[in-house]
Amino acid sequence: MVALFVVGACDDKLELSDPERVGPSIVFSSDANVKSALLDAYDGLSSGSLFGGNTLRNSELLGSGGEVNWSGTFNDPLDIFNKQMTTINAEAANTWIAAYDAINAANNILASLSVVNEEDRDQVKGEALFVRGIALFELVRLYGKPYSAGNTATNLAVPIMLEEDRNSVAQVSRATVEEVYQQVLSDLGTAEGLLNEGRNNNKASRGAVAAILSRVHLQMGSYQSARDAANRVITSGNYSLNASYAACFNGVTTNEDIFDIPVSNADGTNSMVTFFAATSAGGRGDIQILDSHLNLYDTDDNRLSLFYADPSNGRMRSGKWLNPNGYVKIIRLAEMYLTRAECNFRLGTSTGDTPLNDVNQVHTRAGLTALGSVDLAAILLERRLELAHEGHRIHDTKRLQGTVIEGTNTYPYDHDLLVYPIPQRERNVNSNLTQNSGYF
Repeated sequence: MVALFVVGACDDKLELSDPERVGPSIVFSSDANVKSALLDAYDGLSSGSLFGGNTLRNSELLGSGGEVNWSGTFNDPLDIFNKQMTTINAEAANTWIAAYDAINAANNILASLSVVNEEDRDQVKGEALFVRGIALFELVRLYGKPYSAGNTATNLAVPIMLEEDRNSVAQVSRATVEEVYQQVLSDLGTAEGLLNEGRNNNKASRGAVAAILSRVHLQMGSYQSARDAANRVITSGNYSLNASYAACFNGVTTNEDIFDIPVSNADGTNSMVTFFAATSAGGRGDIQILDSHLNLYDTDDNRLSLFYADPSNGRMRSGKWLNPNGYVKIIRLAEMYLTRAECNFRLGTSTGDTPLNDVNQVHTRAGLTALGSVDLAAILLERRLELAHEGHRIHDTKRLQGTVIEGTNTYPYDHDLLVYPIPQRERNVNSNLTQNSGYF
């Protein structure tokens, strides 16, 4: 948070404003203050309830399909895993709070650009739009029906809060899925044109925005736009695949990372380690990787060797999440190659390169012999293996109109219980927030 004291002279007495009552007119009154507030917006994104790990974890639990098992003692993730969320689920509430905190911070910045040094104004605006866009995208994917379900102009998602709504207590209604996606595309599209080229050390860059845009368009089934955005990232020259798959994880930013969340002893949260890692690696050992997932890999696949047995009970764990101070990897270059491959294959094009060559970039890095040909099933399998347990599972299931099978229960991609409930605490203060189907 930004904490500022205002000092003035009055009858030779020192007057300090109450830090709990510092308003936007003070906090956003200078270039330095706005830039400090931008750091606060990033801090909101890095919350454990957002990109510090919980939304990634919950995607894997909600879309598990018998490939992972939750054995932890926390009831709220268990209810997500069992598709038994209620309107008071703390995970659903905390993600909502964290996302709108980040959005509100971004809106305060966007409303105060006039005090930012002119030479930095585009960069600051672009970064604030990135924060708002990526937070809104996460909200619409969790609290609204999937784009692939159609009816996007009538299915409800989440409220859109813009600059004029900052710090507002107005009771804003839920926008439609289409309206939220269009706002995300507008925010990110504008941001890409404003931001500097090159890497930006865990913050918004032109490449990071293009990568998220690629992900948004892919979720919408807009394959040409998803392909072109991925191609912009790949051909930018700012990123390269790591020599080994294992090198992508458990450390700081690598050449492959397009956007990640920094973590250290002093700041940041990597809740993926908390829940995925064995207790001997600093985690709780709450998520077990099951044979139904492990059996998808070729025995020579280096990605398979990254899994390990928990020394305390023999249960299999993901080796991607071992270091509590390892950065949370949100989007990697490998994803861009696989997105470009999928979209080119669907479109019958070879923008940037052929689908076969793009898939082999990732496939051979895993220590496997180059493929001689690929079809859509092979491309999607490569994506499933490469990006496993990084927060993609439920979102890919939804966009591909798949099914989540848990024991004897079957949940089609558009099932009511694969969507988060609108938190009851929010509905208690905003009567215009209607509840999602399947929740009471």
